[in-house]
Amino acid sequence: MFGQRQGLVVWLYTLKQAKMLRRFGNVHYISKKLKYAVIYCNQSEIETVMEKLQSYSFVKKVEPSYKPFVKVEYENSSPDKAKEYDYKMGI
Repeated sequence: MFGQRQGLVVWLYTLKQAKMLRRFGNVHYISKKLKYAVIYCNQSEIETVMEKLQSYSFVKKVEPSYKPFVKVEYENSSPDKAKEYDYKMGI
């Protein structure tokens, strides 16, 4: 149903128009204290959504999430020998 998704952090001046963000994607979280919203939309249309959001007067700043581009497979994932010995001893 969905393609690759990417998050956007939308910093707002006021929260009155926060409901309006629903037309751009799924609103995941709205912080009342810090006045920002996290929305998810398709990765293919992220640039156009950012431009549209930035054009509104109630939007302070729009930042993309870099989570899809972070490498999650680690090269040296073997545990340290000293720690492994301590775990066997029960320390």
